[in-house]
Amino acid sequence: MTGVSARHRLLNLAQSALLLGLMAAIAWVSVTAILGPETGAMVALGMVAGLILAPALPRRMILSGYQAQRLTGRDAPGLVGALAELARRAGLPRAPALYRVPSSLPNAFAMGTPEDSSICVTDGLLELLDGRELAGVLAHEIGHIANRDLWVMGVADMMSRLVSLASWLGQLLLLLNLPLVLAGMVHVPWHVVILLVFAPTLMALVQLGLSRTREYDADRAAAELAGDPEGLVRALVKLDRRVGRFWEEILLPGRRIPEPSLLRTHPPTESRIRRLRDLVTGRTTPIPPLVGYPTARIPLGGTPPRFHRLGLYW
Repeated sequence: MTGVSARHRLLNLAQSALLLGLMAAIAWVSVTAILGPETGAMVALGMVAGLILAPALPRRMILSGYQAQRLTGRDAPGLVGALAELARRAGLPRAPALYRVPSSLPNAFAMGTPEDSSICVTDGLLELLDGRELAGVLAHEIGHIANRDLWVMGVADMMSRLVSLASWLGQLLLLLNLPLVLAGMVHVPWHVVILLVFAPTLMALVQLGLSRTREYDADRAAAELAGDPEGLVRALVKLDRRVGRFWEEILLPGRRIPEPSLLRTHPPTESRIRRLRDLVTGRTTPIPPLVGYPTARIPLGGTPPRFHRLGLYW
């Protein structure tokens, strides 16, 4: 690891820790304002226990809900081989399991821990990208796994939901006691009310900042692992044209989404591309391009997932 890379990782880690600490502080103040410090401490311990004791259950539910199918070396030898090499370079104990999702929307996502993880790619992604670009995307997801971003973002998401619940509960209690408040029989600490009203919005903005930080770090890790920043650059350009244009035509027909957008979970594509092209990865042997990777041998098709009333895709 070069000195520049080491400094970058340290800075990124400090920034993520600061944002996560800020989220924890907002969650603590919001929850204790409603439940008190003792109950708030019990809730915090319950969150930690849940993250430690039941990490695999949501993953099995997600894979089943998305109708994900396991891809082996027989189905996609090039992809599985590239994934194994990327995992070795990242120092993972084992290569992630590779799954395909029967969806035309191009996407990829990772789940699990460095010790036991999975990466899902959609049919739309396999059809849109070439082998070099797919290697960059797989390296990006490996970067998330190696940096334990999935656990970090899981903690952030749980705290965000907890704050939203506390805000809803606080406003409900205020509404129920409104007659007593108007009669002057109950004193309301209005600073607590203001906190509970704006805490979810503040929490969401901090969570977005944390997500962008982890995405930048995963991009850098992908460039270092694959030894080919241009592969991920090309993939980002294609994904931005395909996915970005799809949503923009629905939400804002006739014009592009204005930049910068405060509510984007990922950094702007132009910013990610600029940072990737500034990287020098000459010390890493590039992953061999998956020339002519056997898309035809991957069993594409099947029943696409659809939205169920319980919130899962079946």
